[in-house]
Amino acid sequence: MGLADASGPRDTQALLSATQAVELRRRDYHMERPLLNQEHLEELGRWGSAPRTRQWRTWLQCSHARARALLLQHLPVLVWLPRYPVRDWLLGDLLSGMSVAIMQLPQGLAYALLAGLPPVFGLYSSFYPVFIYFLFGTSRHISVGTFAVMSVMVGSVTESLAPQTLNDSTINETTRDAERVRVASTLSVLVGLFQVGLGLIHFGFLVTYLSEPLVRGYTTAAAVQVFVSQLKYVFGLHLSSHSGPLSLIYTVLEVCRKLPQSKVSTVVTAAVAGVVLLVVKLLNDKLQRQLPMPIPGELLMLIGATGISYGMGLKHIFGVDVVGNISAGLVPPVAPNTQLFSKLVGSAFTIAVVGFAIAISLGKIFALRHGYRVDSNQELVALGLSNLVGGIFQCFPVSCSMSRSLVQESTGGNSQVAGAISSLFILLIIVKLGELFRDLPKAVLAAIIIVNLKGMLRQLSDVCSLWKANRADLLIWLVTFAATILLNLDLGLMVSVVFSLLLVVVRTQMPHYSILGQVPNTDIYRDVAEYSEAKEVPGVKVFRSSATVYFANADFYSDALKQRCGVDVDFLISQKKKLLKKREQLKLKQLQKEKKLQKQAASSKGASVSINVNTSLEDMRSNNVEDCKVMVSPGDKMEDATANGQEDSKAPDGSTLKALGLPQPDFHSLILDLGALSFVDTVCLKSLKNIFHDFREIEVEVYMAACHSPVVSQLEVGHFFDASITKKHLFASVHDAVTFALQHPRPVPDSPVSVSLPLAC
Repeated sequence: MGLADASGPRDTQALLSATQAVELRRRDYHMERPLLNQEHLEELGRWGSAPRTRQWRTWLQCSHARARALLLQHLPVLVWLPRYPVRDWLLGDLLSGMSVAIMQLPQGLAYALLAGLPPVFGLYSSFYPVFIYFLFGTSRHISVGTFAVMSVMVGSVTESLAPQTLNDSTINETTRDAERVRVASTLSVLVGLFQVGLGLIHFGFLVTYLSEPLVRGYTTAAAVQVFVSQLKYVFGLHLSSHSGPLSLIYTVLEVCRKLPQSKVSTVVTAAVAGVVLLVVKLLNDKLQRQLPMPIPGELLMLIGATGISYGMGLKHIFGVDVVGNISAGLVPPVAPNTQLFSKLVGSAFTIAVVGFAIAISLGKIFALRHGYRVDSNQELVALGLSNLVGGIFQCFPVSCSMSRSLVQESTGGNSQVAGAISSLFILLIIVKLGELFRDLPKAVLAAIIIVNLKGMLRQLSDVCSLWKANRADLLIWLVTFAATILLNLDLGLMVSVVFSLLLVVVRTQMPHYSILGQVPNTDIYRDVAEYSEAKEVPGVKVFRSSATVYFANADFYSDALKQRCGVDVDFLISQKKKLLKKREQLKLKQLQKEKKLQKQAASSKGASVSINVNTSLEDMRSNNVEDCKVMVSPGDKMEDATANGQEDSKAPDGSTLKALGLPQPDFHSLILDLGALSFVDTVCLKSLKNIFHDFREIEVEVYMAACHSPVVSQLEVGHFFDASITKKHLFASVHDAVTFALQHPRPVPDSPVSVSLPLAC
């Protein structure tokens, strides 16, 4: 009993600590440290089965908290929907959702034709993916659904794998459409798998390789592709399928060749619809502030054109192509055809990257405007799940539409509740009202698509603006546009990305090199060519590059350094080596001659012979002295040749530039400003070591300044520092290096005197 009383407070204290830890875990489910430390667990385990049960319960609570945190991270609707301000946002989201749905309906029907599919599948693609994004997306304003660029990319795939004709024989339209739907839905599943996989491994940064000029040039070229693809509906022509490089050129040539076969009724229908839509859009732009919501010109056009087509019998009397039967109700889920994966993998990856790039760029624009954050990795997962689930329900790949997103924002949309409302409205159309549009002319849908391309075609003006702003970005834009037009959308994107990355490499190969001077009475150093007040420090050269040094520009860095220093380093080194080599050769010859004469003198038995030998030696030496005199300092000493003809030591200053009669640099120290370096590779290390070696050969000491800590660590790992290059040559700033160099100049030899030596000049 006493033991139980004594241990009671101790047990209670441990349980209280465990309870507090659980409460903290519930409040902050993002914590990664363990719930209980080892002492608490051991102490709980000493008191029998009841504490062990509580230990298992604590572990289960911890696992539940982690699962809940993971669920909240990947299902954002559970975070923001409970805090949704109904009174403030609901009315705006309701009006915005209705406005977007009014645009979604005609665009869904039209973009399905663009993808080469029956129009009803555009309605499916406007319902399932939109609702999935409502659950998983983090952007509050983008409108997910059918998009012209994505549709034309899908259309190029469906037409290549399920063409209109095969071996000059026309394929049954029903069979062809069923095959195209199977290809498009499988493509959507594969796109979704790519996007979800990239999002889960945090590859959202992949889109950073798609620069703004690249994206704008690509979408502009895609708009041209969309425009050309709709010409067959505008003129009522039946064209053969073209895919692969130059397919756009072939299509344009075929349209021009078949223009005399155009149907006048179809052309008039498309022209009238296009003019009416343009007028309505102009009115919306003019009366934007006065109207509570834009005039639904596309919806009114659908209703009016369907009524006119039904009343006047455009199909039967005038031969105008119409949408045809639109089945009511939803379709059951269908498993993707995995046998097509190998044929679709390249196009699927391209579509996945392009769709995400468009969505995240628009999402970040709206997030910055309204003060919230968009998670790029979660956006990848959300778009991927939208395409994955949509593909199972026979949808084609989707992204977000710029025009619908702007309408969703301008009409008062505050969250993805607007997207959910628009998807429910589309569901109503699919279930009950879709079959009413069976008499809608395809020419009207083509007119809707072409008019909606106005914004993307305006990007052609980027050529003028980029010409004035940045020629390199203009080059990226033009190459992307031309490659996409000529090579089709998938190959065009690959070529443009590779070209933009190569252009980055080329631009790092040609950075700005400068010699720095000190601004008087400061520790600031600036380019002497740009700042007139900056003056070079006497005896010190400071060199800087505006880009990091790596394998692609290391040679350019060394060449620019030697050029900007005003000294032909390579020439001086080569001349120095030649003179030293010639000196050694003459030394060797002279020693051989002396050795030979000494042998002759030793073998002679007469004194007269010995005198003659000595005389001949002196004459030979005097002749060599007259032929060549070398400038050396007073400290230079030459020891007499020993009996075996070897020298014990060399002159310490005999190999200096001044002693050899070569010009000396006008500076004694070189400082490399390495503040621009973000990393170093092995080529950079070797290049820096060569710089140290070469400039020391011409009697210039080298120092490094302003290296960042990661760069210093990489220098250490690369074994850059050794006995000759120590960390004493490394300084935190340029001014520190200059101060040290001025205090420790490299010693200069004294004034030379003429000393006769048996050496060559």
